[in-house]
Amino acid sequence: MINESKQFREIIPLKSSILGIDLGKKRTGIAISDINQKIASPLKVIENMKFNEILDILKKIVADRYICAIVVGDPINMDGSIGPKSQSSRSFIKNLSKELDIPILLWDERLTTVSAERSLLEADLSRKKRQQIIDKIAASIILQNFLDYLNTKQ
Repeated sequence: MINESKQFREIIPLKSSILGIDLGKKRTGIAISDINQKIASPLKVIENMKFNEILDILKKIVADRYICAIVVGDPINMDGSIGPKSQSSRSFIKNLSKELDIPILLWDERLTTVSAERSLLEADLSRKKRQQIIDKIAASIILQNFLDYLNTKQ
């Protein structure tokens, strides 16, 4: 796991995709960037599964889509402190980094779910449909925020 976004930028190759992950208790959202690392797109939602089941899915995505790095949302508290959800994300990344040999970065995800919910409400989607896709939309927002940072720092 890498804690510094500048260090992360220096080790990820250009012209390859980055995966974004929004961890949740019930669902995990997955997003992917284009190979130019400019645009994030929602990919899928993984329903409530154990770590090993999520790991198998992520390994397949990493291999099939030539993923060079992963950005995982860090749900830190609004005051910047680390709460139980953030601890859970850190534990997930620690375990994930033992299984995948690619850089993994924690990225501040404050208010991304709120932003995703607002976007879906504006799209006039039903509550059921919003619940089905909100996690991959949140993952896409997390990843897009990172990509925007990445592309302004080059």
